[in-house]
Amino acid sequence: MRYFRIWLASIRYSVVRAMMFRGDFLMWSLVETFWMAVNLLLVGVIYRHTESIAGWGAWEMTLLVGTSMVVQRLLMAFFWSNLFEMGRNVRTGHFDFFLAQPGNPLFMVSTRKLDLDGLINLPLALAVVIYAAHRLDLELTAGRVLAYGFLVLCGLAVHYATLLINISLVFWLQSARGIEGGYFALNEYSRLPREALRGIASIVLVYTLPVVIVTNVPARTLLHGIEPAHALWLAAAAGFWLSVAVLVFNRGLRRYASASS
Repeated sequence: MRYFRIWLASIRYSVVRAMMFRGDFLMWSLVETFWMAVNLLLVGVIYRHTESIAGWGAWEMTLLVGTSMVVQRLLMAFFWSNLFEMGRNVRTGHFDFFLAQPGNPLFMVSTRKLDLDGLINLPLALAVVIYAAHRLDLELTAGRVLAYGFLVLCGLAVHYATLLINISLVFWLQSARGIEGGYFALNEYSRLPREALRGIASIVLVYTLPVVIVTNVPARTLLHGIEPAHALWLAAAAGFWLSVAVLVFNRGLRRYASASS
């Protein structure tokens, strides 16, 4: 309950701050809306020249891209800025501020603020998914919708964990900028159908680093119903990568504390 109150206080601070800088808030909201529109237009352009990609039709691909947008909006809203600021704070020594706070350092780092410009576009991303499902005439039962929501959260956990691992390397390196860029590159594959990947790409991006399944599994749940094996696969991946991320962060934290003492 104490952590929940801390999180609510952070949200209130973020809302007040966003209202103080309305121009900045509106600008970034429009930028993210434009980015989403470009992705959807790209799907439309591609499917003017082909009927399917790896067995995925235009509206199935739209649903997949929309799911990727949902996960990304959640990541941007709740964790993105917080984790990237952690990297800068470690480099500048301002990370001591979080160690002095009365709470778990990882929680304090991850939830310091809420980015409303990311959250404000979440309904648009959900609207894309709902509209694509409507065009596909899918039967959205309560079970499918609940499973979809759970799997989206699992995908969010995988994204959070991989981003945290990347940023936590700053505890050992002077700068993690190149590694941070690697996250952006990997994230691009989350909008691809799993069936489109073959050979080494499939091994790396589907099984080793599950950047593809974080969106494919939720999307397939809406398209084909609940697939227990795939759902367990994504849930297990989320648990595994979260465990690794916490381990890496705590190891880095001990290194930072010993270096500061």
